[in-house]
Amino acid sequence: MSDSRFLTDLIRSVLLPEPSPKDFEPLWPAQTPKNLAESLRSEFAPQQRTPAAVLVPLIDRESGLNVLLTKRSENLRDHAGQISFPGGRIEPADASPWHAALRETHEEIGLAPEFVRFAGYLPDHLVGTGFRVTPAVGFVAAPLQLKLARDEVDEVFEVPLTHIFDLENRRLRKRRFGEMEVEFHDIDFQNKNIWGATAGMLLTLQRLIDDGRSGR
Repeated sequence: MSDSRFLTDLIRSVLLPEPSPKDFEPLWPAQTPKNLAESLRSEFAPQQRTPAAVLVPLIDRESGLNVLLTKRSENLRDHAGQISFPGGRIEPADASPWHAALRETHEEIGLAPEFVRFAGYLPDHLVGTGFRVTPAVGFVAAPLQLKLARDEVDEVFEVPLTHIFDLENRRLRKRRFGEMEVEFHDIDFQNKNIWGATAGMLLTLQRLIDDGRSGR
């Protein structure tokens, strides 16, 4: 079995088949110390957490699995200019977070839903603007046929999972939330900085994969 096929099967086995239940306390972000996570969560009461979904698109290339990321437009109100997954608010008409992620992805970068195969969910994450985000992981068929909504997305690019999972490509950064100063992991890739909830979701994926490899 090829390394990519093994990793693909492992990812499927460690993801959640359904979204996090409503009583699950979202992660903020991966591996934040428990006392800090509790303080951060207290800043966002449950009624202030807006449901959202993102697609974590994985693409099988000859060199291995890549993750597709976007650079958001500088003109957006939330998370302007940041590196993120395609996605957005879950609307009442969306049948599930998966369908919301597919809809938003098609609107933002033109990726048609029929080219994405469902793999599973990561645990919900909280972000600083109060969104409770459900990450839906999908395998994307190549070659990609994309059309960017330029008012929302400036750029799309791929990063090898091996690069993301390499500790040499991470930096500890301190950020302030109210009176608290919190250390987060940033991931460097070329001239881009992957941080915040996006980095947290990717580190959560790595933790699940590592646990799966060790049989835990």
